[in-house]
Amino acid sequence: MFDLTFTVDTQDTTTPLTLAIDQMVIAGWTGRDPVARDKHIAELQEMGIAPPASTPIYYRASARRLTQEDSIECTGGDSSGEVEFVLIGWQGRIFVGCGSDHTDRKVEAYNVTVSKQMCDKPIASTVWELEDVIGHWDRMILRSWATIKGERVLYQEGTLDAMLPVVDLIARGFDGGKFPDGCAMFGGTFAAKGGIRPADRFDFELEDPVLKRTIKHGYDVVTLPVRG
Repeated sequence: MFDLTFTVDTQDTTTPLTLAIDQMVIAGWTGRDPVARDKHIAELQEMGIAPPASTPIYYRASARRLTQEDSIECTGGDSSGEVEFVLIGWQGRIFVGCGSDHTDRKVEAYNVTVSKQMCDKPIASTVWELEDVIGHWDRMILRSWATIKGERVLYQEGTLDAMLPVVDLIARGFDGGKFPDGCAMFGGTFAAKGGIRPADRFDFELEDPVLKRTIKHGYDVVTLPVRG
């Protein structure tokens, strides 16, 4: 278990809160459209990537991979980020944040679980109360930009109505449908515009167009050499 300090934004006020986190879950295949999901699974199989054991699927990775730093170090040049909403449980409450499931794509091709452990997972330092946004959850927007060779391009964008509702996502992944305290769960992502590719920097955000606020974070990617 380790602690991360966040700023809880309740619109009227902001409050610092240190959360103890002892597990990280990365939910995959969380799209609502089963036809699109199955089509993508078939496409991946043609590329030699095995289909998921279940949909959705809940991968586990070390909680200490979470970071609020503005840079991460990755071995080799085969990793890339992807924006996701993040749920964090604390004393029976659930907070909503935004993070990047940065993943080694070369490793992902032969073992998704191992690939999730390869890279740090940057997360923004601001969170919202789930109860403040659940009423307009589907209208919220995830968005990311990749800076590649000095050019910043829109990398991902979509509204949360394309993903499973929070209640369903929790019910399928946790006993009794109760989200555990100390758990940080990444909730899924959107396809990359122009295809998945590495970047020198990755910026991401979760926008709430109803309450007119945004959670943002960004980080540089430092590539470490592969020897031998």
